[in-house]
Parts: sequence; C-alpha cells; structure tokens
Amino acid sequence: MTTQFGGNSSRRGPDVVTEELVAVLSTKLWYEFKPLFELVYTNLRARKSASGGEEMLRLRAYEKLQSLVSRGMVQKSITKAGKKYRGLASLASVLEVVAPTPTPAAA
Repeated sequence: MTTQFGGNSSRRGPDVVTEELVAVLSTKLWYEFKPLFELVYTNLRARKSASGGEEMLRLRAYEKLQSLVSRGMVQKSITKAGKKYRGLASLASVLEVVAPTPTPAAA
C-alpha cells in the first residue's frame, strides 16, 4: 500500500474573511478598521460563517487586511484621527479567484 503526501494544491482561494473584506472595500469608501470590521462581522454572521469568537475573527480580519495592503490592493492612509483603508482597482482580481468556473452539465 502506497501513501501519497502533498497531493493537494498549495494555492488556495480566498477564505470567507477575505471575501467579506473585499466585498466591503470594493465600495471605494474610506473605512477605519473598527467600522470596517463591524460590517465584515455582520456579513459573516448573516452567512453563518462567523466562528472562533469575535476577538479571534478581529485578529484574522486585521491580518488579512494588512496582507491586502502589502499586496497593493488596499490603500492605507494614516492621519491624526487614525488609519483608514480603501480598496483599489486591483482588489477585483481577488474576487475573480473566488468565482468558480462553470462546468457544462452532463446530458
């Protein structure tokens, strides 16, 4: 009996937290993190996808947001009032990865 390791693809699509961040930030409005997270958390609860506790989800959302900033898909503005975030045009490429390719139905 032979066992295979590493047969799965290492490139995974965005998770639900990233999907919700992209959906909210694609409006092109500026958001501080707290209102942004509240929108994302509300959307995740509506999808019944908010698991692991609110604080853990907040940390994951912040990590995902910083990843999008470092990849150049979200613009970060630092002012005296705080940090604000806005989605850029390149953010649409994340949504394209999420959309599944339709397959023809068997006749």
